[in-house]
Amino acid sequence: VLTSRNIRGGSFVNNAFGGLNFQIEHHLFPDMPRPHLRRAAVIVREHCERLRVPYTEVGVAASYGAVVSYLNRVGLAARDPFDCPMINRYRRP
Repeated sequence: VLTSRNIRGGSFVNNAFGGLNFQIEHHLFPDMPRPHLRRAAVIVREHCERLRVPYTEVGVAASYGAVVSYLNRVGLAARDPFDCPMINRYRRP
């Protein structure tokens, strides 16, 4: 629950993401049929509130924004994508 986020939206988002917009429930119950994820989300959200565990739900734009931001931060840190630290460490001169 702490490392996942659900994507808010109606039936269009649910159909576009194939039910994987319910990432929290999907990770908790990977074999649960897709039509039941929406109902499970209500139960899981209430349980998280009782336990004071953060239950993150964002819109599509915010979700993609978080992913792109993370990839840029990590990707731009390594300026040369072909530079492998392990090979440089163990390479024989």
